[in-house]
Amino acid sequence: MMADYETILTEKKGDVLVVTLNRPERLNAASIQLAEDLTVALYDLQGARAVLLTGAGRAFCSGADLQARGGGDSVIKGGDTSHRALMNFYNPLMSQIMNLSVPVVTAVNGPAAGVGCSMGLSGDFVLAGKSAYFLQAFVNIGLVPDGGSTWLLTKTIGKARATQMMMLGERISAEQAEQWGLIYKAVDDATLMDEALALATRLAAGPTVALAAMRRNIGIALDGTFDQVLRAEAEGQRLAGGSQDAREGGMSFLEKRKPVFKGA
Repeated sequence: MMADYETILTEKKGDVLVVTLNRPERLNAASIQLAEDLTVALYDLQGARAVLLTGAGRAFCSGADLQARGGGDSVIKGGDTSHRALMNFYNPLMSQIMNLSVPVVTAVNGPAAGVGCSMGLSGDFVLAGKSAYFLQAFVNIGLVPDGGSTWLLTKTIGKARATQMMMLGERISAEQAEQWGLIYKAVDDATLMDEALALATRLAAGPTVALAAMRRNIGIALDGTFDQVLRAEAEGQRLAGGSQDAREGGMSFLEKRKPVFKGA
């Protein structure tokens, strides 16, 4: 049985944990409760070997819920409220997503703004419906991007385009995001979930230990030195090479058949 949550829905589809942000009346704005629910759901993956994250209704996530963080007055009075919310809830959640031991696919339907943009871009594979868009609107209200957006954007599309998104506060369509290399693929709205689930299912059927090591090593490569990456690769090879999946991969190669990975 999957747990009941106040702001998200969870469902196991085979070896994929499908997590749906479920505040459609608020365009899935990320309240503190939503951050807490996501944290709990992603802590215990119920044996899932991949995660698919999406939003209910016509939006992926419209950003942090300022009303739930204490109303508009909290923004006017200063940044302490937002600082506490980021340090205690949103930042730990983003770090958790980035450090999961399983692949993450995000299916971005509609707007992905503010911290919702960060969550949308946190997947190893980001698919977006063609009506979706990515937005860093903080500059329009005198604030700065948060939730890891500065890192995600700069590392993914470079300084010039990251600066454009953050300082001009303009919408980037799904198709533009694909052209920039910000996301994996822009797809028809009607096929978004089918394509995202098919990809997540493919990843879930892969060699889990090796995929986890790849996630770690890619993260190290974004910030580390060449020698650090070499050491990480060697350590990853040690872990993956000792797995049952590696033995299965070797046997299937010798026997000229498709491997059947068990995730161990």
